[in-house]
Order: sequence, then structure tokens, then C-alpha cells
Amino acid sequence: MKIKKRVIALIAVIGIAIGWLTLGGTAAVMHATSSTEFCVSCHSMQIPFEEYQGSVHFSNAKGIRAECADCHIPTDPIDYVFTKIRASKDIYHEFVTGKIDTEDKYEEHRMAMAETVWAQLRENDSATCRSCHTNDAMDLYSQSEDAAKMHKYGIENNQTCIDCHKGVAHFAPEPEMDSEAFDALFAFADKTPANAAVVFPIEPVALGELGEVNPTTEMKVISEENGKRTVEISGYQMKGAERVLYMGNGQRAIIASLNEAGQAAVEAGEFTADEYGNEWRTAKITGTVSEPVLDTRAPLWEYAEQLDNVYCATCHAKIAAGHFTVNAWGPVAKGMGDRTDISELDLEILTKFFQYHAKDVAGH
Repeated sequence: MKIKKRVIALIAVIGIAIGWLTLGGTAAVMHATSSTEFCVSCHSMQIPFEEYQGSVHFSNAKGIRAECADCHIPTDPIDYVFTKIRASKDIYHEFVTGKIDTEDKYEEHRMAMAETVWAQLRENDSATCRSCHTNDAMDLYSQSEDAAKMHKYGIENNQTCIDCHKGVAHFAPEPEMDSEAFDALFAFADKTPANAAVVFPIEPVALGELGEVNPTTEMKVISEENGKRTVEISGYQMKGAERVLYMGNGQRAIIASLNEAGQAAVEAGEFTADEYGNEWRTAKITGTVSEPVLDTRAPLWEYAEQLDNVYCATCHAKIAAGHFTVNAWGPVAKGMGDRTDISELDLEILTKFFQYHAKDVAGH
């Protein structure tokens, strides 16, 4: 039995129509639900929308705007579909649970939401970022010196965009660290034996009437009586700045600050000039400390690494301490610390961690 051409044509037309209505309709729905207008139509998206409006991705000198989908939806067909499926949970929480329908709720979940997006971008090597930005197209000479250095470092260490650029369109979560970790340092200090040969302060401590010793500074114990230790501190002084003791010759990491009596009590060597014309000399001072101390830096360094994870790695990939020199770490750590609410003491401990593991004191 022969099928008439007319019937075949009709079946083909119906098939095409069904295909258009299903596949084409699905594509149309996918496209429509990827628009910025659709994304911000939910009440809970007003906070991220306002943050986005204040970002360089919304308004910039070149007049190029990245829409929501440009950053959040990969163009690879499979990743595209999976991303759209995962996004269905947002509809559920918007209309059923009200999970982030207030500012307080949004802030409560900001970190978890951010980490979900960061993980997705790490997994796909920041695919949506690279749809506009590529390493090959970067003109490092047109970037600031710091930006060029960090991009070079990122390329050499196989980092991906999101490792550093976490707050480009929305506010990064405010890093927070509870006090338990710091309090634990004093629990370790309680176990410091009276006959410890060397000790390290957890926080700035008075050196009798001579000045103040910075956290993590090594102090050689001369004697101990009822918790009061006579200690010796060795360091370096720079001519014209005898008020402080530095960690090493030419290394501007302050380990102690001295008053007039302290400066007079220093046992000093002869000044010698370094390659920059600055004059340095060895310096040693003996005084007393009564505050809690540790007999090893290990707990301090463990605490510093926690600080690094919270206050540094929340915004960018961790930078190895050996990447910078002692002198470079000082301003780098201060500049980064000024962008967070890290305390002065925590920043000092973190800075010392970097400086004692810097590339010019490796193995110290």
C-alpha cells in the first residue's frame, strides 16, 4: 500500500510543528528565563541586583554590560541545561520556603550561596568569566603593576578567575572568626613549662620597664621565678631608628619597641652599611616578662593559617608566604588588612606568619 505524498507531507508538517512547539518552545522558555529582567523579578533578588548595579559589570567606561546570564549560565549546552535545572530550586525557595526573603535571612545565607557559585566556577575553570576575559588577550603592560604581578602569578600557578575575583558583581561575604581559636592559644600557654628554654608571646607584652615585645618574637629564657621570666631578645637595629628591634639585617619586621631606658640597655654591635646605604647593627636586650607565653610558635602559626583562610582566602586564592620577601609582606598584609575588619592583633600575628616564612628567610 502506497502512502500518498500528501499524507507524507502532512506527517512531516505535524512532526515539525510538534518539534517546534517542544524543542523550540523549550529553547524559548530557557532563553526568556535567562534574561536579567526575569532573574530580578523575584523579591529576594533585589539585594544582589542593587549590588550588581553598583559594579563595573553594570556600568563602566567602555559601555559594556554583563547581564546575569553572562556570569551565571555557562554557554556549553550540557552545563547550560544542568545550570537551569539547578536554578529551579530558587523558584522553590522564592515561593515556598521564603529562605532569603528578608535582608537578615539573605545575609545569613550569603556565605553559603557565594561558596556554591564559587565552587561551580572553580569546577568549570571560570567558564563564564572566560567568555569575555582570556589570558591570551590580556595586555599586562596596560595593567597596574600589582594587577600584572598577580595575573602572572595566577597563570603560573594554574589559578582560575574566581580564585581572586570573588566580589566583582556582588559584595563578598564579610569574613568572621570567633574568639575560640585565639582563646585556645592561652590554653596552650598554660602548659608552657617553667623551664622552657625559649618562649614566644601571644600578644604584645611588656619587657619590664624597657619597652614592649611583639607577638611571635623568640625570647631566650635566662631564668624563671614564680611565672616571671628574665629573657634575652636578639635582633637588629637600623641607624636612626634605634627605638625598634628588627627581625634581621635589612629586614623591617619589628620584633620589639624600646623606650629610652630600653635603648640605653641594648648591647649593640658595630653599624655596617647594606647595599642600599642603610646602616645596621646587631642588638641584644635583656628584660623581664610576666604574661602568658608559648614554648613553640606552632600554635601561633596554626592560628595564623586560620586567619589566612578567613580573612585572605575569602576574597582571593591563598598566596604562599614564600611568594614575597619579609619587607614586601609588611605593606602587602597591611593593605589587604585595611579592606577587612581583622583586628590589629590578628593582623600582626598574620603578618609575622608571612614574614617568618617569607622567601628570604626560608627554613628559619
